Amino acid sequence: MRFFLDHGVPRSMAEPLVAVKHEVIFLKDALPTDSEDPIVALGAAENAAILISFDKDFRAIAGRLGVSNKRLRKLSRIQMRCKEPEGPRRLKDALSFIEHEWELAQKKSDKRVFIEVLGLGMKTIR
Repeated sequence: MRFFLDHGVPRSMAEPLVAVKHEVIFLKDALPTDSEDPIVALGAAENAAILISFDKDFRAIAGRLGVSNKRLRKLSRIQMRCKEPEGPRRLKDALSFIEHEWELAQKKSDKRVFIEVLGLGMKTIR
């Protein structure tokens, strides 16, 4: 699996992903660090990567910022809804759940995953 870390995501979030051989793309390596949310979302989608962010705005970017839904049909997203220092541990705890949801989605016509990682739980939107 391939992941795209938004600019508000600490580099330490990559450690649990890299430890199990997932590919990680850092925003700063793919886009200007001050890129707005629609550009970040498109960057993740174009790289066939799951966007990981602490930013709550991504849920509504298509309508709010004028990005056509067609251009974001490939965007999968993990929203971290825990405290940032807990992020790496919570992501590691959620990884088997994320991988399972990804495998399920790959069998469907809409292959995207939308997952929220909370302080004490996880939630998927199917």
